[in-house]
Amino acid sequence: MITPKKKFMRLAIKEAKVAHQKGDYAVGAVLIKDDEILAVCSNRSKRDENPIAHAETLAIIRGSKILKSRHLEDCVLYTTHEPCPMCASIIVWARLKGVVFGASYRDMKKYREKHANHHYLWRTIHIPCREIFRKSTEKIELVQNFMREECIELFHNK
Repeated sequence: MITPKKKFMRLAIKEAKVAHQKGDYAVGAVLIKDDEILAVCSNRSKRDENPIAHAETLAIIRGSKILKSRHLEDCVLYTTHEPCPMCASIIVWARLKGVVFGASYRDMKKYREKHANHHYLWRTIHIPCREIFRKSTEKIELVQNFMREECIELFHNK
C-alpha cells in the first residue's frame, strides 16, 4: 500500500513550474524507489518538439537507465497531473508499483474547455488512467487527487 508523501509531490510541483518558466506545459514528475529519488523531470514536449516528451515518460526512461531495467516494479511515480493514456500505458509496460497524481483528467478537461488557446491546446484523450490500469495485466496502485488544489494551480494558458 502506497502512503503518499508531500515532499515528493512538492518536488514534482517545483519541476512543473520550471517547465512553465521554460515555455512548456506545467507538468512535473518524480520517480522514487524505497523513498529515494531516481528521477525528477518536467514536461519537454514543446521545448523538444517531441510529442512523447511528457514528464512521466521522461522519468520512467531515466529510472530504467539508472536501474538498468525496463521493469520498475518497486517504483512509484508522482505526477502533478493524471497520466494521459500514453503515459498510463508506459507505466503498465514498465510495471511500476504505483502512481500518485494531483490534478485529475476531469480537472484538465474542464480547464481545457474554458481556457484552451492557440499556444496551449490542452489536448486530452478521454480515457482515465485507472481505466487503462484496470484493463491491464498489472496491478498498479493508484493514489488520486493528492495535493490536488496545489496541482490545479499549475494550470495556465499564457
